[in-house]
Amino acid sequence: MAEKKPKKIILILTETQRTDYLNCYGNSSMKTPNIDKLANEGMKFEKAYTTQPVCGPARSAIFTGQYPHSNGVYSNSMAPNELVKNIGQRLQKNNFKSAYIGKWHLDGGDYFGFGECPDGWDENYWYDMRCYLEELSIEDRKRSRKPETVYDEDFTEEFTYAHRVTDRAIDCLENYEEDDLFMVVSYDEPHSPSLCPPEYIEMYENMDLSFMKNKNYEEENPEHQKLWSENSKQKEDKVIVDGVSLEQRLGCNTFVDYEIGRVINAIEKYAPDAMIIYTADHGECIREHELRSKGAAMYDEITNIPLIIKYPEFISKNKIYSKPVSHINIAPTIMEAADLKIPEVIEGEGLLNVLKGDDTRKNEEIFMEFHRYEIDHDGFGSFQPIRSVFDGRYKLVINLLTSDELYDLENNPEETENLIDNNSIKVIRNNLHDKLLKWMNNTRDPYRGYYWERRPWRDDARAASWDYTGMTRQRKPDTGEKKPLDYDTGLEVTEYNRNKN
Repeated sequence: MAEKKPKKIILILTETQRTDYLNCYGNSSMKTPNIDKLANEGMKFEKAYTTQPVCGPARSAIFTGQYPHSNGVYSNSMAPNELVKNIGQRLQKNNFKSAYIGKWHLDGGDYFGFGECPDGWDENYWYDMRCYLEELSIEDRKRSRKPETVYDEDFTEEFTYAHRVTDRAIDCLENYEEDDLFMVVSYDEPHSPSLCPPEYIEMYENMDLSFMKNKNYEEENPEHQKLWSENSKQKEDKVIVDGVSLEQRLGCNTFVDYEIGRVINAIEKYAPDAMIIYTADHGECIREHELRSKGAAMYDEITNIPLIIKYPEFISKNKIYSKPVSHINIAPTIMEAADLKIPEVIEGEGLLNVLKGDDTRKNEEIFMEFHRYEIDHDGFGSFQPIRSVFDGRYKLVINLLTSDELYDLENNPEETENLIDNNSIKVIRNNLHDKLLKWMNNTRDPYRGYYWERRPWRDDARAASWDYTGMTRQRKPDTGEKKPLDYDTGLEVTEYNRNKN
């Protein structure tokens, strides 16, 4: 009998990367040869979406398989609920080496984290941004946060977080060559300060900016976006993104592709049969809709993210999946690849059958949300509760405190024509709305209530009531945990989503 090969699952994650920052997603201005190669050797998902376009909440869904409103990470600087297990814990329990190398942003601290390895991950390879900063002198810490540092005489690629993350990933692949391994390689790049050698920045000087659409502000945009737009205006002719020039942002985008290439080369050497999952946490607006950065909007520039999976065991080269998928599908896909049972608390389905060639639709709709950008400051609009549903063509956005949006992305991919009051597609709009409300009930959304249903355009909405739908859901047990007891009977719960009236 042939010796069983060790299983290898590698998840590569970038920070703030739009689909059109990549050549393989159709923007020939971008220089991303390594990610392009990955797409050519695997499956590219054209309609992949984040669950929430903010760093921490987006990552929470990737690593727990639960929506941010379920796992407790409503904004940055929040940690998952103590009952929520991360995917590292699940695989480590089943004899995988679980290594997390790079930005975590899920320990409840601010941007850099606390530098402490959480349960489920190998302490030998834990390397969040706090670990990186603590390697540097006080002066170099300050330099590491300034975009202009790239022009210092002594600046090298070895100074960057990306390079040091890659070095550790390569060491991990070599050290655990004979073990079952789940490894996360999580870059902070191309996010600001977008440090990279100057030659990468020079690649994008005087570049064609025609890929930037929707530059003109539309008066019919929701009220909170008007405030955001006013706050985002700049006087400079040069495009500035999060404090850096667009040239530097895109240069760093190519630099992180180079670093990913180093990891891919090591995978080919030490784990050629590995499943490689590559994605980004969210995108960003540059000038589209007169907005900058990410946050309280559901436009594709912010929410549509790259997702590529290479899995030599199943996928032939250059496959494309054009139906909607979500970050909520990633954790169960990893568990399927590891031959593990998916517990009830995971709220998405795995994509393994899609990777095997089943082209049927996995998600009838995908769902997104927003609460607030950061609990520590109000510079991103404070509390802006939003829920969104997308069926692959129509995207409905409920901006609870302002006005709502509906876009037909087939006929208006720029999302500039808000159809929310267009009665010719009333049936489609209301059907999506009903599905959104049902999802909020089924996932125990703590913010659900009659106000999400009673929108100005919904003339058949039920009257406001204190009990609203009467739905309740006790938390589903995780693997090995006892079932909860029903408050009314004291007996084990048999139906989790149920009406208490």
